[in-house]
Amino acid sequence: MAKPIKFAHVVYMTRRYDEMIAWYRQVFEAEVAHGDPVFTFMTYDDEHHRFAFANLDILRPGAPAEAERGEIGVNHVAYTYADVGDLLQTYARLKAAGITPYWPVHHGITLSLYYRDPDGNRMEFQVDCMTAAEANRYMTSEAFAANPAGIEFDPDRLLAQYESGVADEVLLRFPDGAPRPLPEAHGLS
Repeated sequence: MAKPIKFAHVVYMTRRYDEMIAWYRQVFEAEVAHGDPVFTFMTYDDEHHRFAFANLDILRPGAPAEAERGEIGVNHVAYTYADVGDLLQTYARLKAAGITPYWPVHHGITLSLYYRDPDGNRMEFQVDCMTAAEANRYMTSEAFAANPAGIEFDPDRLLAQYESGVADEVLLRFPDGAPRPLPEAHGLS
């Protein structure tokens, strides 16, 4: 079984957006890799991001705070695999067991599969598509600012390409297409 090689990041949903960013900046001496009114990505090392924050006041404007309480907190945790082969082999193993991702998405910096456990906790299994330096540059680019969520992909198609011997650099290439709305199941739509 392919296992993740590291814990990558955690994403928080918040109604205290600026306060959370300031707190993580102070406590971890984290720097903003990308920030806008809706999403902020921060890191304290060479990883492209260790924390991300989603601003519920913009994503869910006008909703009463008490009704949204279940959405505040951890959105998902992420695990990085060594290479695209390990990620796709894990996808095939889980699919054979009846476990399928609710959101397969290429973020540009990572190729990612999002899953929910039986309690509904969300996790991201990912593989890096760039070096840390390339990812850090990309996260400050206009292309990332225009589409920080990414583009959905068909994991079965990618698995078939992998099994037929397509090179990793081709499998990791950012696909053409328009960004899609974030899935309801991800708590960000």
